[in-house]
Amino acid sequence: MLATVLETIAGRKVRISRTGSATPLILLHGYPDNLQIWSRLASHLSDSFEVIAFDWPGMGYSEQWPGGATPEHLADRLATILNAFHWEQASIVAMDMGAQPAFVFAAKYPSRLDRLVVMNCLAFGDETTSWEIRLLRKFAWNRWLLRSAPRLIFWRALKTFLPAGDSLSDEIRFDLWSAFRKEEVRKYISKMCAGYQGTLPGLPAFYANIRCPTLILWAEKDAHFPVIHAKKLNQIVPQSTLHIIENAHHWMVWHDAENIARLIKTFLAPWRLGG
Repeated sequence: MLATVLETIAGRKVRISRTGSATPLILLHGYPDNLQIWSRLASHLSDSFEVIAFDWPGMGYSEQWPGGATPEHLADRLATILNAFHWEQASIVAMDMGAQPAFVFAAKYPSRLDRLVVMNCLAFGDETTSWEIRLLRKFAWNRWLLRSAPRLIFWRALKTFLPAGDSLSDEIRFDLWSAFRKEEVRKYISKMCAGYQGTLPGLPAFYANIRCPTLILWAEKDAHFPVIHAKKLNQIVPQSTLHIIENAHHWMVWHDAENIARLIKTFLAPWRLGG
């Protein structure tokens, strides 16, 4: 488990973890997870970076902030968090619903981002996804399922995000479920899903304006977001490199953490060394 504290940022409590030292590397989670999904990966990265993970405002154990819940809103909140800790520039590793705000942040705040790593997300609204994602993209179904069947959603994540026979630790699973079961968190996630769905058609314009070196890491066996999303990103994001992780699943930062950390360190090495 990552050690965490509650910091007051913009007048609201944000749960945050900071491990290691040197140059800042920010980890952005999706749902139904929170910052603890990065526990294994952070342990492999903290010898080279100051690894920062936080629960998005409104998710995990962070208080909700006023305003919208689109990727652009979350990108602006990320900028506020960077400002609060006086981080002029950082690199970002993002997955799932953390990736879209990272793309927007890279395009809107180019001087603040040195390098970007993105993984396993809904990048294009017109591309194939799993039936679960198709269902959850429909606002009425999304709202009903999040309100009435949180255990089912959480169980399906555990079942489909990891390889057969693998599982989260009891501590991590309890932390994730204790946050996701909160009604206010699920209401915010429903709002967030609607905001993402409404802005999906416009996101490729942000992708095309990303100027920092970008590493696209994708799980070969992601059950929800096929590799076609990664390949299209690689075609659109100007300075991008694509690496498909064989036999990996959606939560590869958990079940294949050491390998993912090695790839990230190799990609970020020039930045860490001042190159």
